Amino acid sequence: MAQAIEKITLSVGRDIPFNKLILSEQNVRRVKAGVSIEDLAEDIARRGLLTSLNVRPQVDDGGNETGFYRIPAGGRRYRALELLVSRKRLARTVGIPCIVSSGKTPEAEDSLAENVQRVDLHPLDQYRAFQALREQGIGEEEIAARFFVSAATVRQRLRLASVSPRLLELYANEDMKLEQIMAFSITDDHVRQEQVWDAISRQQLREPYYIRRLLTETTIRASDRRSVYVGIDAYEAAGGVVMRDLFEQDNGGWLQDPALLEQVALEKLTADAEALKAAEGWKWVEAAFDFPYGHTAGLRRFYGHQVEMSEEETARYGALKAEYDELDAAYARAEEPCDETEHRLEELGSELDRFNDRPHIFDPQDVARGGVFVSLDAGGELRIERGFIRPEDKAPPETVEAEAVISRSDVAHDMTGSLPTGGVAIGSRYVNDQADEEDDVIRPLSDRLVVDLTATRSVALRNALANNPAVAFIAVLHAFVLKTFYPYGSDTCLELTLQSAGFGQSEGLADTVWAKEIDQRQEAWGQDLPKAPDELWDFLIVLDEVSRLSLFAHCASLSLNAVVEPWNKRTRAVAHADQIARSIGFDMVAAGWAPTVDAYLGRVTKAHILQAVREAKGEQSAHRIEHLKRADMAREAERLLKGSGWLPEPLRMAIGEASADMSETAVGNVADNTCDLVEAEVSDLAAFLTDEVNVDEATAEPDDAVQEEQKHLNAAE
Repeated sequence: MAQAIEKITLSVGRDIPFNKLILSEQNVRRVKAGVSIEDLAEDIARRGLLTSLNVRPQVDDGGNETGFYRIPAGGRRYRALELLVSRKRLARTVGIPCIVSSGKTPEAEDSLAENVQRVDLHPLDQYRAFQALREQGIGEEEIAARFFVSAATVRQRLRLASVSPRLLELYANEDMKLEQIMAFSITDDHVRQEQVWDAISRQQLREPYYIRRLLTETTIRASDRRSVYVGIDAYEAAGGVVMRDLFEQDNGGWLQDPALLEQVALEKLTADAEALKAAEGWKWVEAAFDFPYGHTAGLRRFYGHQVEMSEEETARYGALKAEYDELDAAYARAEEPCDETEHRLEELGSELDRFNDRPHIFDPQDVARGGVFVSLDAGGELRIERGFIRPEDKAPPETVEAEAVISRSDVAHDMTGSLPTGGVAIGSRYVNDQADEEDDVIRPLSDRLVVDLTATRSVALRNALANNPAVAFIAVLHAFVLKTFYPYGSDTCLELTLQSAGFGQSEGLADTVWAKEIDQRQEAWGQDLPKAPDELWDFLIVLDEVSRLSLFAHCASLSLNAVVEPWNKRTRAVAHADQIARSIGFDMVAAGWAPTVDAYLGRVTKAHILQAVREAKGEQSAHRIEHLKRADMAREAERLLKGSGWLPEPLRMAIGEASADMSETAVGNVADNTCDLVEAEVSDLAAFLTDEVNVDEATAEPDDAVQEEQKHLNAAE
């Protein structure tokens, strides 16, 4: 006999006067969450009560109904109604739609079930609802106000309209995560979205950041120096489109048309260069987004002099400096930071900088023969290098000796000897050293890459050597002794003719922190040294000892060349560079080099990339990326290697038997006791050579003359 199905009886609904309702103590909601009571009250006032309250009859001790009803489920709605009643927007006796429960289950269950069994609206449903409202002519701000969400939330949900319907369907069927859909929304190209999904669905890596990377790989970041220089508004005015990410910090977005950006930036750069040429009267101006390191090779450099301050400006500068020093000293002694003092110090510092950054005036005759290089720095600002004369524009022979010949061509001579020829040239990346993508065998690094890596190390080591005068002096002295007493073993990394390799074949060196410090040091000394070469000896004789050593270290450092070339391995020279590096305590990681896609990972085979990750992070990390294509593998490897301190072989110092046996104390005596060496041994030697320098005078308490000399040390540093 079939069992009868028990029939369900639903609770009845009816209107109950508000003043007959009581909030149950069994309501499980205690923590405030979601829309505020204030906002919920406004929503009820506008839309009415969309959901009834769940109530139970209140009974006395005898089990008789009292006419009041407890509310176990719907407490937030009750509080919102209570707020409307207190503000006299509802009558106390108004009927409230309620579901009267039979009371077969505990009251706490009613409250718990209402909140636990409820499912939040799916983001896709929310998007479709918002989109329907917008199609009715309701704006984003109005939609946000009606539903008590931020306008950004509305824009984010509406942004899902840019995602392919096929991908939205996958998301609705839970085959894709919301974070992945959000990543796809940065572009309106449905075909490209589906191509990317089809590609990543066959592999393990499906993270949102990876999706964004694939969708933007043919674009240019808004933070690119060309974009910053031109400005987004100018790019869009020319017809360019910017991709934006409403879900993540996008730093301005991505520019979809690189060719258009290149054209607009080039036109602006050319116009700025021509304006500079016309305004200042230069014979020529070379403009490019970037120039190779050592691009001034073979050109004579001349410097202008800074505009002198008037008596009023001098007095003003002195007053500001005195106030700044006094305030800075007081701030250093204070126990608690003071925002007002910090703000005033910033104001004083900015005004002092304006005095120190006065323009330079050049000799009109030099300007008429000279030129300027105009490029963009890493931040998108114009980099203007003034004061260069080409060989064909030099003055007649009878006037050459009276002019400046402090023309180290900035800091280098180009290895190729080529000179700028005019016009606007855009730097291009060498790609002929790229290895076969499918080559999984660890082969020797390409000759070109070894040249670039060791050139990078040479520039960084030059900078480090310039900051250690004592070791620089010893290095040069060492080379002199080798050449005098050991003619068959005199190879060193110091090219003592002061021929300085420019490393122009390695792109991006000019923007490194090391090259910038070298350029600043060169510029500072160029401003201080006398214009006529006949005056140089007297200048050096009266120069204080510390400044003279700093100048010596700067000049010596420019000759350092530890580049390994395919036709010249320079084994002894590189070993000597390692000796100098160990004495200084130098290594490329501490100097700031990192294995990026541009610097290394994008220029080697997959086998080399995996080897790097394996050495730095272990076999498991290498296994995670071994299925990727080389370009994707290089980007993932850069992320994995960040902060690891890993270096490719050409940037590591070789440790030979002699080096391994050398005690740490001996190295420390060179690197850590530099000041003692400068003040004692080196000063004694310099005094012996000149017979005019007194070490005690160099170390005495500073007077006006010594303070004047001290500025040369500051310039060197």
